[in-house]
Amino acid sequence: MLTAEKTIVLALAIQLFVAAFSSFLVVGLVSLYDPTGADGYQIEAAVTGDAADELLAAASEHERIEPTGYNDLAAAQTAFRTGQADVLFVATWETDPDATADRLRVTTSVPESNVETTIIVAETRTLLQTVERDLRADRAASLESQPLQPLGEREGNPYYDFTYTVLVPLLVLLPAFISGSITVDSLTEEVERETLEVLRVAPVTLTQIVDGKAAAAIVIAPLQAITWLVLITLNGTPVANLGWLFVLASALAIGIVSIAVGTALLAADRRSAQLLYAVSAIALFAGTAVLADGPTNAIARLAIDSADTTIYASVAVVVAAAIVAYGGVRVIVSRVDPNEL
Repeated sequence: MLTAEKTIVLALAIQLFVAAFSSFLVVGLVSLYDPTGADGYQIEAAVTGDAADELLAAASEHERIEPTGYNDLAAAQTAFRTGQADVLFVATWETDPDATADRLRVTTSVPESNVETTIIVAETRTLLQTVERDLRADRAASLESQPLQPLGEREGNPYYDFTYTVLVPLLVLLPAFISGSITVDSLTEEVERETLEVLRVAPVTLTQIVDGKAAAAIVIAPLQAITWLVLITLNGTPVANLGWLFVLASALAIGIVSIAVGTALLAADRRSAQLLYAVSAIALFAGTAVLADGPTNAIARLAIDSADTTIYASVAVVVAAAIVAYGGVRVIVSRVDPNEL
């Protein structure tokens, strides 16, 4: 049975690997989620041009950028081409007849696309924002009216952000989606292999058969989710409100398995049922992900112990919706003629 369900077994193995080695994986994944979060990476920058001093002053505020000034453009380009510099800045002043001060023009060259380029571009953008901020501050006296005071910069922790907004919700949601897939396979295979007739020999109704298969899939999901969360907690990433997360994972599993049962009854074969289920699950996830208090955000806020009344109300809504969904599916199943499957 397990060898026939290679996709599901692989998904379970991936979840186990992610949960067991979350502390190790997050270091690499954060570099993709937030390139500026990669620690220990130093960027050598070649700076030239008559406005090079502006960039050199701004670069002194960034620990990851090590600037080197060049008086000659050709020398700076050579340093960039030979790999002595990771990025090349050519900063020049341009006269603007319509402005009271010259305009700063910065031409930036970075290596061809690779993993390092992503980090270099992210750091370069931050540096140029610093240059712009410094110029605005220097020229504030020439403004005719005082603009709004900008908000202070907020220094976030990319490891913290990635873990609680991506990794934890993934480990809670993925088991529910897998349970739905198992339910679709279980029901459609009974029909395709004509083993449903064998089950009907027992004194049970089609509704009871579906209840049994759905219950098995529903129970697995929250147990998986809590297991993964305990593993990442043991790896040094504390997760709060495990009880509430268990309730939410259970409700999500009930709702998604309800969708799986419905698609299994509607589709003619296993492949069509899996396609319909996948599209429905993705649409559900995409639709709820944009909600401020949707399941994804609720999981994250519960995990960091910052849930408020709205989040608990959101969990209650998900629970109620799951119960209604499964109740509706049971009504549909009770009206299905097993002989027509």
